[in-house]
Amino acid sequence: MEVSQMQRQWLDYIKSLFMEGFLDGQFLQLQQLQDENNPEFVFEVASLFFEDSERLLNDLTFALDQKSIDFKKVDAHVHQLKGSSSSIGAQRVKNSCIAFRNFCEEQNIDACLRCLQQVKQEYCHVKNKLETLLRLEQQIVASGGSVPMMELSF
Repeated sequence: MEVSQMQRQWLDYIKSLFMEGFLDGQFLQLQQLQDENNPEFVFEVASLFFEDSERLLNDLTFALDQKSIDFKKVDAHVHQLKGSSSSIGAQRVKNSCIAFRNFCEEQNIDACLRCLQQVKQEYCHVKNKLETLLRLEQQIVASGGSVPMMELSF
């Protein structure tokens, strides 16, 4: 596949991620920080997001599995995950965390458990989508091209 084809594919794919609500404008801001001096910037930020999110999801699972649930601790984990999601532009994960925090405040265990499943599901979706996007970026660069810059204009 030639570079221009891959670039078009990348643009179509990233537009779909925005239109489906997986990503928001924060992701574009991260991309604008990437340049020839730091060509792996977005990949590195995404990798850190994946590591942090998986640790936090494990911590949340453990915290909600206790006989006596410490809702302040659960809320602190959800707050961290919301911050991580916001910083990379993972909009659906961030929105799920907002609902989750409300149920922590109410100390509603059943709703918290449902939210945990929702957050895990949204995280898996965005992780898969970002991995696909980053692989496509790597293919473009490996073929001698550059990742197109885009504006939120759709």
